Formats: sequence, C-alpha cells, structure tokens
Amino acid sequence: MYFAIFNFIFSFIIGFIGIKTLRRVSSPNEVVFASLPLLFALHEFTQGFVWLGVYGYINPRALEMAETIFVFYAQGLLQFIIPLAIWLIEPQGMRKNIIAVLMFIGALLSVYTLWGLSVVPTSVSLQNHLLYYVNPTTDYHWVAIIYLLTTCGSLLLSSNLSIRLFGWLNVLGINLVFWIVPNGVTSLWCLYAALVSSVLYLHFVKRRIAFLEMIKSNESQWGEKMEKELSRLLTR
Repeated sequence: MYFAIFNFIFSFIIGFIGIKTLRRVSSPNEVVFASLPLLFALHEFTQGFVWLGVYGYINPRALEMAETIFVFYAQGLLQFIIPLAIWLIEPQGMRKNIIAVLMFIGALLSVYTLWGLSVVPTSVSLQNHLLYYVNPTTDYHWVAIIYLLTTCGSLLLSSNLSIRLFGWLNVLGINLVFWIVPNGVTSLWCLYAALVSSVLYLHFVKRRIAFLEMIKSNESQWGEKMEKELSRLLTR
C-alpha cells in the first residue's frame, strides 16, 4: 500500500513540474518533448493502480487495465515518442537525419511490441518488493537493444547539451537498474526516467529566456528602424 501511495504522490509532483514545463514552450515543435514529464507522471499514476491491484485493493479487471496501459506506454510507445520529440526540435543537419532513422526504427519496433502486447497478455508479479512485468513477445535481448538505441541514442545525438545530459542520466539509470535488479527494469527505470525528466523544466526555462530575449532584441531593432523612418517622413 505504501508503494501505491508513493507512486500517486510522486506522479502529482512530476505532473506539476510537467505542466510548468509545457507552459515554457516557445514553439509548436517543442510540445512533444516538453510533454515528457507530464506523460511520465501519468505513467507513474497508472503504476499506482498496479500496486493497488497486486495487493488486492482493486479487482483483477482494473489491475489488468492498469498494467496494460503501463506496459503499452513503457514498451510500446516510448521508442517512437522520444526520437520523434528530438527530431522535431533538432536543427537541420546530419544529426537530424540520423535521428530520423532512429525514429523510423522505433516506429517499426512500436508496431511489433504493440502487436505483441495486444495478442499476448502481460503478467505482473511482486518479487523482492518490486513489480515484475513479463510479456513473452517483448522479453528478448534484441528488443531491449533496439529500445535503448532508439530512446537513449536519440537523446545522446541531440546537438543540445542539456538534452544529451538527460540522455546520459537515463543510460546511467537503466544500467544501474539492470545490474542491481534486472527483473525490475520496466518499473524502476520508468520511475527513474520520470524523476530525471523533471530536469527538462530547466532546459525549457533556459530556452524560453533565450526566446524572449530574441523577441526583445528584434522589437528594439524594429523600433529603432521605425523611429528613423518616421523621422525621415516627418522631415519630408
């Protein structure tokens, strides 16, 4: 029960940060990437219901729905959403082209994993106080490798330093979780990713400041030009 309460409280905190992050968006292309903290918050909120189901506080049907939503996002969508988000904000160049390839690979993997998760039920069990999600169609090393390549790889390819830092934090987190508690990678890494996604707020604050400074500078330049033009017209 304590883990469920922790997930709910944690999701509300990250959700609050996620809403503030979305409010710092400066262009439509940034919306998908800025949505990640809020999406992770909703994801962890769903896992709170999985904990309730495992401990018998909700009926089996509700548990099945919660675990399905959780794994569909964690194993079925992230490998496409993350490279898409990076591709949208990356400037034109070689990095953007490579990220586009990763996005295409992630889309193919998403099709496969969503199919597998749809046709074969996912089981969830409690092992050593951790949630252990198992689905035969996604429990392969090649799936894990492509998943890491598309998610963390696209982050590390970004030309933005803070996004690369976010990528390295995720690489570190997933390696630590895998070596310490391999059975809990899905649940623990998503919790960790939700936590470190809060640093994206600082990234968007910095970008928002730069965006507003650019507007202010442009307005100042245009203001000076308009004043000169008006002065010339009045003189004439």
